[in-house]
Amino acid sequence: MAGTDPQVLALAAQITESREQDIPLLLLKLKGILSSPSLGCEESNKIKQDIYDYGLTQYCLLVLKQDHSQLHGAWATAAQLAEILSHCCVGLEVKEDPEEFYRKFLPSVIDSLLVLGKRLQARFIRAIKDKEKQDFLHWFQTVTDAICWLFGGHIQLAACVLQNDRFLQLLITDDVETAIVMMSVLHNILRVNSSVLLQVEEETLHSVLDELVYKLSSTTNPAVGSAATKLLLLVAKSCKQLVQLLTARYKGLKELLSKQWTGKGFDREVNQLLDLLYLEQSSGKGEMQKQHEAACVIQAAWRGFQTRKRLKKLPQAVVTLQRSFRAKREQELQHLTKQKEDEALKLQMQLQRQRAMRLFHERQLALLEVVHASQVNKYMQEMEEKSALTIQRFWRGYRARRIFHQQKQSLKEYKAAVIIQRAACKFLEKRRRRRPLSPWKEPRGLTDEQRLALQQKASQMSEERSKELHVQAQAKLAQFLLRNRLDQRAAQRREALLAQVNTDVELLMNAPGLAETTEKDIGAFMSRSIPVATKARQAHNTMLKHTRWPWWKKLGDEFMEDDVIPDDAINTELETLFIGGRKSF
Repeated sequence: MAGTDPQVLALAAQITESREQDIPLLLLKLKGILSSPSLGCEESNKIKQDIYDYGLTQYCLLVLKQDHSQLHGAWATAAQLAEILSHCCVGLEVKEDPEEFYRKFLPSVIDSLLVLGKRLQARFIRAIKDKEKQDFLHWFQTVTDAICWLFGGHIQLAACVLQNDRFLQLLITDDVETAIVMMSVLHNILRVNSSVLLQVEEETLHSVLDELVYKLSSTTNPAVGSAATKLLLLVAKSCKQLVQLLTARYKGLKELLSKQWTGKGFDREVNQLLDLLYLEQSSGKGEMQKQHEAACVIQAAWRGFQTRKRLKKLPQAVVTLQRSFRAKREQELQHLTKQKEDEALKLQMQLQRQRAMRLFHERQLALLEVVHASQVNKYMQEMEEKSALTIQRFWRGYRARRIFHQQKQSLKEYKAAVIIQRAACKFLEKRRRRRPLSPWKEPRGLTDEQRLALQQKASQMSEERSKELHVQAQAKLAQFLLRNRLDQRAAQRREALLAQVNTDVELLMNAPGLAETTEKDIGAFMSRSIPVATKARQAHNTMLKHTRWPWWKKLGDEFMEDDVIPDDAINTELETLFIGGRKSF
């Protein structure tokens, strides 16, 4: 590149050929290049442009993002590189792609410098020896000076520094030395751009002001108090809106300043800040008085309007109140009447139950007097059986009704499914019948090559082999035809059985109740086969015999959900019993 400074060109070539760990020490030579006494303003800016064009500033930024403990010279080298980077960026006017420089590169430099400052602050707080603490504090001040120099040359970076979370982390500290340094950085920001606090987010502004007021209230160090007071004074002078915020957000700030920080050596700043706060409070009180009077007038007009509106609606409200009172009283009377009726019914039922129990005991005593002593046990057993039968009858009726209600919906769904399936089968059958036959396609003839190959193969095969293949083909054809005939018969039998099952299901679904059954209906469920009818009659007699068993023989079967009659009570010969026109296999 024509006109390039030879020192910059040599340093760039040397950095390109050097190892990575030697680059930080080489970059320190930029300090000597920039601080040369023979350079004027234009020459200095030209050198900064060359440094940027050859990527040396980018090298400095990359080195600052690395682990500084691994560098030669460690934190001292990092602090010097931060100072060099800030001096290289100030006074630099980038003509090619300026948006990349101002929107991305400079904010990245600010972020790297704040990260470096945070690390130095943490090590300064953890350091024990005085020498180490002095060194870390010196390097920390160097980095903060570099930040101030950078946003002093580029004013738009002041808002970027304030909005960075790491700046708030640096400011929010209990250490006195670093806190004073950070407040001086904030003081420089406000001097460079006094309206920067109005450009940042409200949350950031509140965090900064909260920290300053906290430092005034939590410490007695005059240096910290003086720095915080001067900052608050500068904030109050910058904008009236911020004075209103201080007065409204921090109610006890005036009392804190007057009691705790008066006579500490910076009374002039304290008095100026108090004057601003009291002036705002007095003007705020006058404005509040006017607002209060206006609010009283509005409230008086509103109350008068509401009162007139209420007086107009008073007759209707009285009618509504009376109606609701009468309705409520009617409901209470109905509730009391219903409660009395329920109590009377409960008492009547109790009396009837007692009367029935008394009659039952009297009847039992009368029968015991009539029955002979030897027949008492038999009589009691018969009574127990009758009671058990009554309980069983009621229980079976309840269970049958419950099962019927549970199965009623499923039977309807099954019947609907049968109807849908039948319609679908009919539709598919009609569609299959209407489908036209595919046109006959004559087989393709053999080509001359295929015919010649078959003739050669036939000429090579013996007559016995030909007869054997012919016999095998005839046997396979006969076997296929026989299997096809058997499959057709099986399909016809399945269709017949399916039709019979569907008929039986429809017959059972459409069967009338026992109270509505006629002789014609009974004939539909009777079998024409004498053996089947005989077996059905035997099964019916077996069921009746089981129902007549004594109650103590059926105690184990009372709460069975599937069948009331056990399987071993019916003869195994009845497994092919005909029920509704079908057989169980």
